[in-house]
Amino acid sequence: MSRVTEIRFVGYGTPDVDAERAFYRDCWGLKEVGESDGSDGMVYFAAEGSDELYVVRLRQSEEKRIDVVGLQADTRADVDALFDKVNAAGARIIFPPRELTGFGGGYGFRFFSPDGLSFEISSDVTRGTSRPMLRWDAVPQKISHIVFHSPDHKAATQFFIEVLGFRLSDWLGDFMSFLRCNEWHHRIAFLPGPPCLNHVAYDMLTVDDMMRGIASLRKKGTDIRWGPGRHTAGNNTFSYFTTPSGFAVEYTSELEAVDDATHQPKVHEPGPGVMDQWETGVGGPQTMPHPEADKGLFQPVEV
Repeated sequence: MSRVTEIRFVGYGTPDVDAERAFYRDCWGLKEVGESDGSDGMVYFAAEGSDELYVVRLRQSEEKRIDVVGLQADTRADVDALFDKVNAAGARIIFPPRELTGFGGGYGFRFFSPDGLSFEISSDVTRGTSRPMLRWDAVPQKISHIVFHSPDHKAATQFFIEVLGFRLSDWLGDFMSFLRCNEWHHRIAFLPGPPCLNHVAYDMLTVDDMMRGIASLRKKGTDIRWGPGRHTAGNNTFSYFTTPSGFAVEYTSELEAVDDATHQPKVHEPGPGVMDQWETGVGGPQTMPHPEADKGLFQPVEV
């Protein structure tokens, strides 16, 4: 069965691209790998531990918004098969499968989710460079997972399962679903709320790297919003921050690997010791940015 197999990147529009650029390069620990020569002003960032060409794309825009979320398919045939499923499900198509002309190229298509967020599914993109990660590097290896809000989070969950091939790993109560597209417990999750991004999480090699990363960010003027702690669903550690433009980002480690073929979903009952098994972190979900409908819903960008 053709399915999405990984997260590739998140593209942001921001009124202050210079501040975001400095944050990801000088504070968060990504490496700047490209800048557009054109009027779009794109800047691209990669993670040290992944050969994904880039994981963050920044663009100067009048309003803060999510431009596009990039997902991976393994082959061109998978891209075509997924397009057929997305089209049959009634999703609005931005463009059908074609050769991609942006940074990294490849073959793919774009569509709006039922909530209006833009997604790209692609294969055959140019690969970047990576290096073995070492304990105490304290920089992100790759994107770990993305959490979204949806006004109908159960329907959004089913769309990703039935159309894109994700599988349900667990629920937190009846309000948060955790979906996987490979052996890792979750790559996508959904919460109730207006259609928007909740946060993007990045894998750190060890919990020590996460803690050292927290210290590094604090020294550079970015303090923690919630954490450090350890969730129950996925058993991953967490620490949440916000970028200068107000996008939420996370350092995480030790995300659970599951047997994709045999894992059985379960429901975790909400509670302080479930949201954070350690119960020692500062803040909480209430300290995270208040969800608001994304400014880019059903509004495609040209690049």
